[in-house]
Amino acid sequence: MSRLEFQSRREAGLAALYLGVFATIWFSVPAAEQPLRALLVVASGAALVTAVVGAVVVARSRGDVARDRAADRRYLLIVLAEFAAAGLGAVLLAVVGWSEFIPVLVCAVVGLHFFPLVPVLRDPLLWLLGAALCVVALAGLITALVTAVAAGLVVGTGAGLLLLGYAVLALLRAARAR
Repeated sequence: MSRLEFQSRREAGLAALYLGVFATIWFSVPAAEQPLRALLVVASGAALVTAVVGAVVVARSRGDVARDRAADRRYLLIVLAEFAAAGLGAVLLAVVGWSEFIPVLVCAVVGLHFFPLVPVLRDPLLWLLGAALCVVALAGLITALVTAVAAGLVVGTGAGLLLLGYAVLALLRAARAR
């Protein structure tokens, strides 16, 4: 296993847990009509199940690896910066009357936060996930600007699918991890 891959089942389980939860949240963003609404509910349920399976993997692998306190601190700082940027940006967009673009901003910030996480989590696939989320944010922005389709529909569905896909991939990687 290369140095830049999950080092343990626990790390893979945590990725599935976190990204499964956030996929569930993203699937709840779009205001969609049937049948898309039903598909988003099913996808949200699948993401939640993925998160629960990730939690089980974490619970069963508690003693796998010693904690890296320095990496934990870097992770926390990156996530705090992400939440601060997304929160401040959302407030600013709301103040200027562009609330419909909040999901675009948040998706872009989420995508960007994966780039500095690559060395912290030792997972080069996060480059692809981050880039794909940024593309989804851009697609949502362009769609909202040139059509009557809401940015939240594009971004919520796209981000949810990407995060769910990555969470499932993390579970597959957990099955292969030592």
